[in-house]
Amino acid sequence: MFIFIEKAVLGMALLRVLSGSIEIFAALLMLKLNSVEKALMVNSSLALVGPIVLVLTTTIGVLGMVGNISLIKIGWIFLGVSCILIGVLKA
Repeated sequence: MFIFIEKAVLGMALLRVLSGSIEIFAALLMLKLNSVEKALMVNSSLALVGPIVLVLTTTIGVLGMVGNISLIKIGWIFLGVSCILIGVLKA
């Protein structure tokens, strides 16, 4: 029995696994450094990882659906992601 996994879904899942691994590594690094100042620096650097992974996974997902949805809907998706990023980065 073979299970067919779409390439786009596999790429999105692998990016999320990579993102989670980076988060776990950062937590372990904070424990190893054992300093509030250094842990805050590590935490601040993670602020870049989340939005980058969001944009990449959304892009992969939209590219995987590009034959099934209109360009207008693709534009709305990217506009929504842009609004999320503006809201997070301006806060």
